[in-house]
Formats: sequence, C-alpha cells, structure tokens
Amino acid sequence: MIRHVVMWKMNGADADARAGQAAEVARRLNALAGVIPELRAVSAGANVLHTDVNFDVALVADVDSPDALEAYQVHPAHQEAGAYIKSVAAGRTAVDFEI
Repeated sequence: MIRHVVMWKMNGADADARAGQAAEVARRLNALAGVIPELRAVSAGANVLHTDVNFDVALVADVDSPDALEAYQVHPAHQEAGAYIKSVAAGRTAVDFEI
C-alpha cells in the first residue's frame, strides 16, 4: 500500500484569505472519498496551529499500489480538484511511501 502525503501553501493576500482557500482545498479533497475507486482512505485538513510558519493544508491518501496512485491522479474528479488547488497554491511538497 502507498501513502500519498501532500502539503500546500496558499497564495491568498492575508491569513484570512489563505485560511479560506485551505478550507476549500480540504473540502474538495475530502469529497473525493467514495468517488475515486482507487482511494482506500483520504483525509485532508486546513492547518490550525502556527499558521505563520506551517503549510496551510495537507492531504493524506492511501492507495493499493503505484498504479492505483496514477489512476487516482488522472481521475477526472481529482483533475477538477487539482485545477482549483493549482489556482490557489503558492507552493507544494509531497512524499509517497509504503505502509
């Protein structure tokens, strides 16, 4: 099984704007549960502590294999969420590891 972890910094002009963007990113990613068959588990949330130094939002998603991760990433629902995320993200970091 592969755990896919991604964190983003938002591009909003102030802390309130970034918090709103992060909440919307988390909402869109959590909505993928039950929509994309390859997702075994998904959890996304906006940062609530140390907002001046931490990333603004994070995703943890579990899939069965690297092929399943690829299928998740090209799924139309993920592509739609990703388009929004790209429009509000200032930075991204990710790691994929076996569990």
